[in-house]
Amino acid sequence: MGRFNLSRRIRALPPYLFAELDRKKQEVRARGVDIIDLGVGDPDRPTPRFIVERLKREAAVSANHQYPSYEGLPQFRTAAAAWYKERFGVSLDPGNEVVALIGSKEGIAHFPLAFVNPGDVVLVPDPGYPVYHISTMFAGGKSHFLPLERENGFLPELAKIPAKALAKAKILFINYPNNPTSAIADRKFYRKVLAFAEEHDLIVAHDVAYTEIYFDGVKPMSILELPGAKKRCIEFHSLSKTYNMTGWRIGFAVGNPELVGGLGKIKTNVDSGVFQAVQGAAIAALTSGQDAADAIRRTYQERRDVLIPGLRALGLDPVMPRATFYVWIPVPKGYTSASFCEHLLTRAGIVTTPGNGFGKSGEGYVRIALTKEKGRIREALDRMKRVGL
Repeated sequence: MGRFNLSRRIRALPPYLFAELDRKKQEVRARGVDIIDLGVGDPDRPTPRFIVERLKREAAVSANHQYPSYEGLPQFRTAAAAWYKERFGVSLDPGNEVVALIGSKEGIAHFPLAFVNPGDVVLVPDPGYPVYHISTMFAGGKSHFLPLERENGFLPELAKIPAKALAKAKILFINYPNNPTSAIADRKFYRKVLAFAEEHDLIVAHDVAYTEIYFDGVKPMSILELPGAKKRCIEFHSLSKTYNMTGWRIGFAVGNPELVGGLGKIKTNVDSGVFQAVQGAAIAALTSGQDAADAIRRTYQERRDVLIPGLRALGLDPVMPRATFYVWIPVPKGYTSASFCEHLLTRAGIVTTPGNGFGKSGEGYVRIALTKEKGRIREALDRMKRVGL
């Protein structure tokens, strides 16, 4: 390196999964290949027009041009609480049980800083969203990884966590509907999680960014629906997937007021909140966006119902997604996650995501995102058939 040495925490980072994917993608595109990108989970359709129009009106209001409140506009937090009540039957106090986020990723990344001391353990799903581990590391904590296996419905086996790890554990991260496996969890599992957390005095941090991308009419639940869950649980929600708002960077965390407040203390020191015009548009989404969310769900289910039979016809054995817009697929015999992704990219011009980028237990799988139109999905299937697996 040159004169300036990166910190140890930065040097310890693995390459960020999607940055590495982007680099390889650019190499193939430079060769003139027509790429079908089924890698990163970014909705391909625009934000619903009524949300965009609301932003235009809010952006013209001069009061919105000043610093926003750190915790979010009262009106936004009230809308988030009302949405939770309508969707999950969960009552929340907008004053101290809801905080606005610059997207749920930001909240997840900052949360361990509020509660984890150096040497503390955080229980992290594997495979899982990389930010759970990275945020733990930035806070000086140590991740203990919980394997998610197909034969167990991609649910962690809590009874197998070693006593040594539990003795120092502070937070249990869970994520259902799950990225990358697409699994969902039921009430029985959440009861088990809550009892386990109470026994070992754990904080439960639940990433619920995908609860509104569900299929076949089966609605995923919130752990906060369980009696007593608010004593030790926080949930991180996002408007990104529900309303095609990934670039808008707005979400919210809800739950135990001490947990929400601790996260809020971090945020007051590192950011200045969400642009109030964006919060105004988010209020419109939360209060008037059900029809739009229904249409978005139908689109992904239609795409799923094209992709899954096509993959099976090729001899693959995909996990049937019940939620999220991802399909989790075991790689064919003779491939690793990385080599199969490279095969699809270099031979067929198809971008997929290697499962090992989500953790050791993701090896042997690839993830495909349902973020292209049905015609492009069919074309991807045809290309796979032509190049062979």
